[in-house]
Amino acid sequence: MGKLIKNHWARLIIMTAATYQIAAALSGFFWPKLFFDFLTKNLDGAVKPVPILQTVNLLLAFVSLAYEWPVKYLAGTTLHKSIEARMMWLPLCSLASVLLYQGTNPALYYLIGCGVYFWAYAEGEIVCAVPWTLPKRGDRKPRAEKV
Repeated sequence: MGKLIKNHWARLIIMTAATYQIAAALSGFFWPKLFFDFLTKNLDGAVKPVPILQTVNLLLAFVSLAYEWPVKYLAGTTLHKSIEARMMWLPLCSLASVLLYQGTNPALYYLIGCGVYFWAYAEGEIVCAVPWTLPKRGDRKPRAEKV
């Protein structure tokens, strides 16, 4: 049995969430509804008559997909290899997604993926430039010794 590579697992979760968020944003164009509209009607302007929240969700989902399955000019950059940047980006995607009624499930997936990325970060994993590859020996960053 091999060792579970958490950042690959998180990548799959995030790509699933982003795909689901695209579907939620597209359905939000036809059936605009906020998740929290039972509490207040103040935020209804974000979904109708101009679909601002749906467009934001669509853009965030496409950027997340491009980030997780990197486009050629992004692959291998410091931003792409950074798990810390992903842990800051994913709650933003989750927040935008949870505001849209159709996007509550992708919001949960984003948070689960962020938790798995945190687990990978805590164990010292690194993200490779080419998706689904293993890091070469000696690529790990040295960690400070605990005293």
